[in-house]
Amino acid sequence: MEEKKRNILMIGKKAGMTQLYSAAGVLVPVTVVEMCRAFVANVRTVNSSGYSAVQFGFFGKKAGKVDGKKELPAFDILKELRIYDADSYEVGTSVSVDEFAKGELVDVIGKTKGKGFQGVMKRHGFSGGPASHGSMFHRRGGSYGQRQWPGHVFKGRKMPGHAGNERRTIQNLEIIDTNAEKQLLIIKGSFPGTKDGYVVVRRAKKSLERKR
Repeated sequence: MEEKKRNILMIGKKAGMTQLYSAAGVLVPVTVVEMCRAFVANVRTVNSSGYSAVQFGFFGKKAGKVDGKKELPAFDILKELRIYDADSYEVGTSVSVDEFAKGELVDVIGKTKGKGFQGVMKRHGFSGGPASHGSMFHRRGGSYGQRQWPGHVFKGRKMPGHAGNERRTIQNLEIIDTNAEKQLLIIKGSFPGTKDGYVVVRRAKKSLERKR
């Protein structure tokens, strides 16, 4: 019988992309993530809080008590994960890449690269107008409004604006390898985020639901 693995959430710094060869000689693109040191900062149960969840703390500096329970660093970031087996965690214990194993599936959450203010062709993929001379309509979005009725632009209309810098989740990415000494996760494929930017890695939500 397959061992049931508890859910986990960690923050890591995206070190960059490279490529590896599998045992069959297939070239596999991978992304290397340097995981940050993490602790279990708080455990919420149905009896105490009305729901089951675990708070993970990252980037601890000076010492301080968390919820008056244990002597832990004062965390810069707290991330809460809703899980059904919160009782399996203990406040104050550390979390490392040892929680993940080669071949497991993970979800990676990151922010896309910001591109500033962009027009409709780059932001939404519009084809634009004629490229010939004198058309006076090349990279614009066309007519946005109406005449007498309704007299305003409909909500949700695709228009120029800020592009990128949005939260995105890439699901079911395979872990190719781990390095416990350097706290590295090597994940197959790519996901949003700039180099040296932070991403959230959690055990794949859909795979956990199938096993439950």
